Amino acid sequence: MFFSYGEKEIEYLKQKDKRLAEVIDKIGKIEREVDTDLFSAVVHHIIGQQISTKAQATIWQRMKDTLGEMNADTILLAGTDKLQSFGITFRKAEYITDFAEKVENGAFDLEGIWEKADDEVITELTALKGVGVWTAEMLLLFCMQRPNVLSYGDLGILRGMRMVYHHRKIDRKLFEKYRRRLSPYCSVASLYFWAVAGGAIPEMKDYAPQKNRK
Repeated sequence: MFFSYGEKEIEYLKQKDKRLAEVIDKIGKIEREVDTDLFSAVVHHIIGQQISTKAQATIWQRMKDTLGEMNADTILLAGTDKLQSFGITFRKAEYITDFAEKVENGAFDLEGIWEKADDEVITELTALKGVGVWTAEMLLLFCMQRPNVLSYGDLGILRGMRMVYHHRKIDRKLFEKYRRRLSPYCSVASLYFWAVAGGAIPEMKDYAPQKNRK
């Protein structure tokens, strides 16, 4: 399944922002996979912190092969030692187990959270061990498919914005200006900023001073 958007969002963004309109026309429709199972998505994001995408994929496949379905019951049945044996740290195994316990005892409402506003979702998710604001924002976008997510904590998005708008730096004030312009469809804009940052339009360059690039 891919992040769902269509002509309504595209036309709105193109009308609001000429530079982004050019990017959208050059790149076309972007297909980014989503995982609509929130439990699975939280575990997947915790596993992926500070390791390569390849390592994350390897560990994830091992877990799925062994545990089958990814839910609170299978995680708690496995225990932290078993989780570590898949290649994750003790701390991450603890985070994942703690999350499973909160789901199991009802402290975290896996179903009810879908009804809440973005800010409330972020508050609830960041109360979990091992989940920061950036992770919560990525879950909003790539699991819950919320339409208006633009993450100031994402280096790829900031790079894409520098490249699209020809800025040496995107500070908070500038970021908020663009967020207001692109709202309520910031999530679709995010997909294009990531694509640009990843080299989807080869002739576009990063305007950040060389020494400040990350």
